[in-house]
Amino acid sequence: MAPPLLLVPLGCLALLLPPPGAAEFSPSLDSDFTFTLPAGRKECFYQPMRKDASLELEYQVLDGAGLDVDFHLLSPKGETLVFDERKSDGVHTVETEDGDYMFCFDNTFSTISEKVIFFELILDNMGEDGQDEEDWKKYVTGTDLLDMKLEDILESINSVKARLSKSVQIQTLLRAFEARDRNIQESNFDRVNFWSMVNLGVMVVVSAVQVYMLKSLFEDKRKSRT
Repeated sequence: MAPPLLLVPLGCLALLLPPPGAAEFSPSLDSDFTFTLPAGRKECFYQPMRKDASLELEYQVLDGAGLDVDFHLLSPKGETLVFDERKSDGVHTVETEDGDYMFCFDNTFSTISEKVIFFELILDNMGEDGQDEEDWKKYVTGTDLLDMKLEDILESINSVKARLSKSVQIQTLLRAFEARDRNIQESNFDRVNFWSMVNLGVMVVVSAVQVYMLKSLFEDKRKSRT
């Protein structure tokens, strides 16, 4: 089973020193998380990885002014592998080595608006498949007598497992896209209502001024002289 993902809000503290009491995700090869990043803050996460494995990370900014955030991905040695500046989404895949990989979402450039961020981790080649195959071989015997091939069964099961995992991943991403689109539409709706009221107010004022000016043109000025 893959090591758990550790949530570590750091703010402006040293990046490579995880504080005690960090929350944990339930162990999974496919984890997703949505959180709120306050204005002027940075949130960092740690993911332990094995050598020759694969770490795929996809993130999206679902809500917040500008729909943008800075993203950093660092290796266990502290080297910057990925840096996205003011992006609304991104997908990155890296081949890993032994150690803790750290990725951070930075909203320090914003002084007012908080951001709602969704991200998903997909871990490959973490060693579970090989262990599962060995477990199958312990309990299946007499394959020649039963005229069945363990390899074919395992291949079919792994294919179904991969397809199901891909379906779950696609559904999760579609929900994230739907949430972001809904937030954009609600923001546009509020803007349309606001500017409609502004235009209506301007039209009322202009109409009143025009009526007053027309009325003043037809006033009898001789009355004022007498």
